[in-house]
Amino acid sequence: MSHVFLPITSAFPRRACTQALLVLTAFALVGFSPVASSQDYPSRPIRLYVGPGPDILARIVGEKLSSSWGQPVVIEQRPAAGGIVAGDTVAKAGPDGYSMLLTTGSYTINSVLQPKMPYSLKQDLKPVSLLATLPFVLVVNPSLPVQNLKDLMAQARSNPGKINYASSGSGTPAHLAGEMLKQMAKVEMVHIPYKSAGAGLTDLMGGQVQMMFAPAPSALPLIKSGKLRAISVSSPRRYSSLPDVPTVAEEGYPDFSIVGWNGLHVPAKTPLLIIEKLNAELVKIMHIPDVQERAIKAGFEPMGTSIKDFELFQNQDIARMEAVIKAGNIHPE
Repeated sequence: MSHVFLPITSAFPRRACTQALLVLTAFALVGFSPVASSQDYPSRPIRLYVGPGPDILARIVGEKLSSSWGQPVVIEQRPAAGGIVAGDTVAKAGPDGYSMLLTTGSYTINSVLQPKMPYSLKQDLKPVSLLATLPFVLVVNPSLPVQNLKDLMAQARSNPGKINYASSGSGTPAHLAGEMLKQMAKVEMVHIPYKSAGAGLTDLMGGQVQMMFAPAPSALPLIKSGKLRAISVSSPRRYSSLPDVPTVAEEGYPDFSIVGWNGLHVPAKTPLLIIEKLNAELVKIMHIPDVQERAIKAGFEPMGTSIKDFELFQNQDIARMEAVIKAGNIHPE
C-alpha cells in the first residue's frame, strides 16, 4: 500500500492539516476505546489474586471461566499482610478486567481496623459478585458441661474471665465473632489468638481453651468424629451441613450474624460492560450443579449475586465489623 504525505503549504493551511490529523486520530482511537475493548473481553489471560484463606473457590471459578471464555485464569497467591498486598495489587492494576481479587471478610475488617491502608476497599475496588458464604461453628471441648449456648453463657457469667475462646488471629472474622457474642451476652471472656484455625482447634481439643468459632470446613470432621461439640452457627440461617445445630440468633441473640465469605472484586474504574459480563458469568457458574456440589463439599454455601446485592452485603459487613471493633476497642497488632 502506498502512503501519500500532504505537505503543509498555503494550498493546505496548517490549521486544516491539524484538524484533519485530529479527525484521523479520533477514528484510529475508536478501536482502542473502553467500549470496544469491553466487547472483545477477554482476549488474553486473566489473573485472579488470592490473599488469606483457601484458594479452592478461586480454582473452581477460574477453571469454569477458562472453559467458558477460552482464556487461561492464572491463580496468584499473595497472602501477606492479611490480604493487604493482594488488595493493593489489584486496586492499582489496569482497570481492564484482567486483574481480579478473591475477597473475604478480612478485606472488610481491614478497611476498618487498619489505619493506614494503601488503598480503599470502597473507592479503589468494585464488587462483582458474592460467590459463597462460609459459617463459623461455635464448638466446645466435649468435656465442658454445656449442651447449648444458654448453658455456655451461664458458665461464662458464673466464671467471669475464666472462659477462653480461640481464634485464627486477632482481627480475623473468627475473633470478631467471639467478640460480638461477648458484647451481646455481656459476659467476660478471654480471647486467645493463634496463627491458624488448626492450631486453635488443636488446643481446644486438648482443653487449653474452652470454645472457638471455627470455620465450618475445619470444624465439620471434628464434630462428626465426636472430638468437638457443636453449639451453634454464626450465620443468619442454619448451615445445610449441620441442619440440627441452631444459629446464635435463634439462641437468644437475634442481631448476631457473621459469616466468612468469598467474593470477587476488580479495579474501580473497570468499564461497567466488563463488570456486567463478569457478573453474569459468575452467577451462571455458581448455579452449575457440579460447582455447587464441590463448593458445599468444601464447606461453602454457594451464592452468586447481583453487583448491587454484593455491594450492599459488603457495606453491611463493614458497618457490622466497625461496630464490634469500636465497642471492643480492638486495635491491630
